[in-house]
Amino acid sequence: MLVIGIVLSVFGLGLFCCLLFTLAIYALPFLAGLTAGLAAFHSGAGVIGALIVGFLTGGATLALGQIAFATIRTPLIRAIIGLLYAVPATVAGYQVSFALAGIAMSTGGWQTAFAVGGTVLSGFTAFSRMALFVPASDGWGIGRTYSPVSWQPHDQRR
Repeated sequence: MLVIGIVLSVFGLGLFCCLLFTLAIYALPFLAGLTAGLAAFHSGAGVIGALIVGFLTGGATLALGQIAFATIRTPLIRAIIGLLYAVPATVAGYQVSFALAGIAMSTGGWQTAFAVGGTVLSGFTAFSRMALFVPASDGWGIGRTYSPVSWQPHDQRR
């Protein structure tokens, strides 16, 4: 029974870490939804109304950011949009990594090293999740890909 408890607690800790880093990756939409939900609650919307406003605001923040990142072709503006979502994720990733490393070891250099590692992973993951909906290039520099729906004969392709 002791071995089963240890194995299950390791899996539970892994699931908890996965959930915390997922929350860290979506830090900006979560914060926007939480702020809007609390504002709606304090303005008299009630618990259900505040939850609805919070979920809609968080989802809209994430969706609008991904749409803007996918449609804008200027690399500088795309980098700014990506950093807008990645910087809060890196801060949240640092805090989560520092706290989890503090459970296993005393404060010091190794705890900070693990926290910096979690920061880098959270930031890169948040930026790559923003780039998830960017269409692949077709090699011609016009951003279209081959689709069997819009099929053209071989000699009529660009």
